[in-house]
Amino acid sequence: MYRQELAPVAGSLLVSALLAAIPLVALFLLLGVLRMRAWIASLISLAIAAVIAIAAWGMPVGQTADAALLGAAFGFFPILWIVINAIWLYNMTVSTGHFDVLRRSFSRISGDQRMQAVIIAFCFGALMEALAGFGTPVAITSVMLIALGFKPIKAASVALVANTAPVAFGALAVPITTLSQVSGLTVQQLGSMVGRQTPLLSVVVPLVLVFMVDGRRGVRQGWLPALACGLVFGLTQWLTSNFVSVPLADIVASLVSALAVVLVLRLRPIERIDTEPTTTESTGTAESTVDGKMDVFRAYAPYLVIIVVFCVAQLPPILKVLNAAGGSFGWPGLEVANSAGKPLSLVQFKFNWLSAAGTLMLLSGILSIPLLAIKIGESVRAYGRTLRQLATAIVTVMAVLGLAYVMNASGQTTTLGTQMASAGAAFAVLSPVLGWLGVAVTGSDTSSNSLFGALQVAAAHKAGLNPLLMAAANSSGGVLGKMISPQNLAIAAAAVGLAGKEGDLFRKVFGWSLLLLAIMCLIVVLQSTPVLSWMIP
Repeated sequence: MYRQELAPVAGSLLVSALLAAIPLVALFLLLGVLRMRAWIASLISLAIAAVIAIAAWGMPVGQTADAALLGAAFGFFPILWIVINAIWLYNMTVSTGHFDVLRRSFSRISGDQRMQAVIIAFCFGALMEALAGFGTPVAITSVMLIALGFKPIKAASVALVANTAPVAFGALAVPITTLSQVSGLTVQQLGSMVGRQTPLLSVVVPLVLVFMVDGRRGVRQGWLPALACGLVFGLTQWLTSNFVSVPLADIVASLVSALAVVLVLRLRPIERIDTEPTTTESTGTAESTVDGKMDVFRAYAPYLVIIVVFCVAQLPPILKVLNAAGGSFGWPGLEVANSAGKPLSLVQFKFNWLSAAGTLMLLSGILSIPLLAIKIGESVRAYGRTLRQLATAIVTVMAVLGLAYVMNASGQTTTLGTQMASAGAAFAVLSPVLGWLGVAVTGSDTSSNSLFGALQVAAAHKAGLNPLLMAAANSSGGVLGKMISPQNLAIAAAAVGLAGKEGDLFRKVFGWSLLLLAIMCLIVVLQSTPVLSWMIP
């Protein structure tokens, strides 16, 4: 069994942490500075992490390879399994023309592209995050924005930034339940605390989206509906997570905030402005095309099916049956213990193939075939087109997760986290950064919570900080790393036809990621002091 070391390089934790950071720095430099294709940058960074694991941490070559394979397998299932089936369903709506109907329906709510960004990328994206997560909202909302006249690069960047505040409660609060398992805190405690952090972020994000679409003019003219959306979303997310149900927080918040935007626009319409020149039908003739009631129903039907399927699957008796299929098993050849000699749970591969969100998304697609009136042969061809469309994204996601698992299994990630946790009281500032870093690497708030949740609690006890606050900060800070994760960048780029341009997307959203992270760090620091400590349940 391979046993991790915290400070394998010259017995120095700092030097070891600096060495462990090299694969991450290389990944971001290759993407953001050298503008390298994401799949190539990911493979190079994986190779660097593997060399460091073998040469500096002394991890056997075979186990290093096994860790990379486990990460790649996790990248495909459940993450890519969700995305592939979600994009397949979308592609079927495109091939049948029902997506055009959906687009026209959204454009009638507001023909203004700034409000479309808020309604689709933030509200509708939050609903998709609540049900499926793992990149699905970015893929679907970005192509919806393109259909409404957005340029691909702007559509993808808006979708990425919008996919922030809902992430902590995504996929029916899987990140929170995972954090509970590793931290020893209850789901309700963590959900309540996160529900007192991310709602504050929600107030800002719709305003940021309006600014991204139309600059200062957009904020000046569209601040009221954008602010109403953020306030209502945040308030509903707080109320639901604290007093109703943690898993339902995003579902309720997304629906209520969308309704709030529609009501504000009805009471105080804003002048329609197309911020992107376009030759598509979406900006010129959407209002002149009359769609029948059945066409509109069919356009919305796949998303109604998704909601029903995912909600029914969460009913305890049904969930028990679904979970009975599949199970967990130790990855062959990979036996790893932490520095204290305890075996690591990360070597377990969970293959719950029937209850997985990707399988439920596949079922939703199958059930949608008759509703869309699409032939079986065309639906199969649409699946083939989806696989070709996501080819480079598949390689990227599997390589990035391989990188994450090599760093996790070898001990590089733990060394980085332990070095940051040694900051004492200043750890209140670094706690959200640690979560941000975890999501930036793995692309998943769930994975980041699994990695650093226990570390956050241990560091909090050592520094005299509230363990609940620090654990929640890992998840709340992590959501802001989602937009710069190579996994999400690859999915967004593939969805909008910009495969190979992930570096351009990275530069578009990196500044926003840092700005919003700074806001979250400020929130957590104030909550660790008497100024906002009353917010801790």
